[in-house]
Amino acid sequence: MPPHRRFNLPDQAACATYVATWLLVATGLGVIVGSAVAGFLWSLDEVTRLRFEHPWLLWALPLAGGFVGWLYATWGKAAEAGNNLIVDEIHEPGGGVPLRMAPLVFVGTVLTHLCGGSAGREGTAVQMGGAIAGGVVRCVPGLRSADIRTLLVAGLAAGFGGVFGTPVAGAIFALEVLAIGRIHHDAILPCLVAAVASHQTCLAWGITHMPYHVEPMLGSEAGLAALVASWRFLAAAAVGGILFGWTGMLFAGVAHATQRVFARVIAVPVLRPVVGGCLVIALVELLGTRDYLGLGVTSPDPAATTIVTAFEPGGAGLWSWWWKIVFTAVTLGSGFKGGEVTPLFFIGATLGNTLATLTGLPVDFMAALGFVAVFAGATNTPIACIVLAVELFGSAHVPYFAVAIVFAYLASGHAGIYSSQRIGTPKPVRRTA
Repeated sequence: MPPHRRFNLPDQAACATYVATWLLVATGLGVIVGSAVAGFLWSLDEVTRLRFEHPWLLWALPLAGGFVGWLYATWGKAAEAGNNLIVDEIHEPGGGVPLRMAPLVFVGTVLTHLCGGSAGREGTAVQMGGAIAGGVVRCVPGLRSADIRTLLVAGLAAGFGGVFGTPVAGAIFALEVLAIGRIHHDAILPCLVAAVASHQTCLAWGITHMPYHVEPMLGSEAGLAALVASWRFLAAAAVGGILFGWTGMLFAGVAHATQRVFARVIAVPVLRPVVGGCLVIALVELLGTRDYLGLGVTSPDPAATTIVTAFEPGGAGLWSWWWKIVFTAVTLGSGFKGGEVTPLFFIGATLGNTLATLTGLPVDFMAALGFVAVFAGATNTPIACIVLAVELFGSAHVPYFAVAIVFAYLASGHAGIYSSQRIGTPKPVRRTA
């Protein structure tokens, strides 16, 4: 048995000082990041509205890509690595995260969405949070490596928690995404405080988030019928989780491969998003639909496939999930800016819709499972995704979400969308040599 730990006044005083310091610092960081994220989300809504009102903006996508490529070639070479740069700096503090990453990724993402590139928003918010935290680091001399790491992780949490309105998931995501299978708790208080402050700041600025709802699974069933139905849904979650995990792994593989192809085939970085914009236009003309442009959360066209319609019967096509992978891989792989997470939500929800259509399971149930499980498979963050499911869909279906997410995590291997993510504890089903 370990010896009894006695109350130690100096230890308690040090703990109180630590808590007070990080409450102050993390709250301030969260308010700044939350304000930046609120401005970004407002801008994103405005440019998305403009794109729907002026369809011709799609034809300006190659021009926008050229400008984004020039912007980064001229001012943002140190910031080009984006999220991976922040993760690398957290692991091994070195050159720092440049503050100019925040305005660069802000402008690049807004232009991408204005002209119809298929991208998300999480990557932008996280980079803004990390860049702002990096600016704070440079303003405070004499910080220890541990303090620099904590500030950067808290910046990630603030960006994620603010952009999706999920502060608890944002805090856990920032701690969990650094290394597969390992969570360090040393920054848990700053991450939680920064994420909550960012979320509350977004709300104070009038930012709202899309609500989602899943109908109760068991209805009026009770006794043996309820038990049988529950096990049926658990089995569906497990099998679906494997498919969702493979899809997350597929997305990561296609995205990385597309980026390598662009880098190998087109030597001039500025030209890559120009060509990528042309390819996106070609895909739109080939398929005859604009459903896979932009975020894909909602659309003024009632016949369009979106994340919202994926929760309804007939709200997605058989291959909607695949085409979103293609559009997003071309957009981000060629050098446009934005995140991968909202496209992953789209991919998961539409794949869940397809599986529900093929199996007769409830559509909203399978769409919700896919929404969070594909994300878990692509990011290797199962705990954050379980909490994300609770914050987005409520607690009524937690066992099903947890089963789907854990199976997706196990099935997806060690690859993910963040190449700087390290392996802390290898997955038991896919151990590396």
